[in-house]
Amino acid sequence: MRKITLALSAACLLSGFHLSAAARESVPAPLNPGVTVAQLAQQIPVHWVSVAQIENSLLGRPPIAVGFDIDDTVLFSSPGFYRGQKEYSPGKQDYLKNPEFWEKMNNGWDEFSMPKEVAKQLITMHLKRGDSIYFVTGRSETKTETVTKTLQSDFLIPQNAMNPVIFAGDKEGQNTKTQWLKDKQIKIFYGDSDNDITAAQDMGARGIRVLRASNSSYQPLPKAGAFGEEVIVNSEY
Repeated sequence: MRKITLALSAACLLSGFHLSAAARESVPAPLNPGVTVAQLAQQIPVHWVSVAQIENSLLGRPPIAVGFDIDDTVLFSSPGFYRGQKEYSPGKQDYLKNPEFWEKMNNGWDEFSMPKEVAKQLITMHLKRGDSIYFVTGRSETKTETVTKTLQSDFLIPQNAMNPVIFAGDKEGQNTKTQWLKDKQIKIFYGDSDNDITAAQDMGARGIRVLRASNSSYQPLPKAGAFGEEVIVNSEY
């Protein structure tokens, strides 16, 4: 009788152990210590769109003028910027104000830039529609440039549809792209930075966010959807 009692006690203990383990496994993992439920609730919902959805939204509309930022929007150009920083101002951003760097970047260093897949899809779609395409960049203007030729080659843009790149420059406290978008009557502008989105919105255009690659030399990464704009899904590459 004593053996039976001991056996039953052991079985109960073993059963209790398994139940306890199962119960522990069913408990959800705690939130990251740096994030609270209240903070998650305050996150602004992002308006995600695909290239196909953008195309569908334009069905039945006549051709329009569309604009693209260049760096981190249509080209992953960090290799050139990384090299420029190492050569002209290691560890600092001073190289961005150095005319010698821009001469190099605008005249050959884009050979190391990678065209983004999302840009290929977007440009192909807009060319098929007969839209006019403009590239508007915050890069400093130089006497000569091969960026236009590089973009035409990378994205297979016909000669008669290729407009010269617009070098809007970068002036502190001033969004240099807004006036260009207005002058070209651009209805949709694609860009990765906050300035790209606000430039479009300031003149009544449709600003659509292209995600910046997480390994871009341009840090910190902007907050996609911060201005209620559409954000293209999987557009970081």
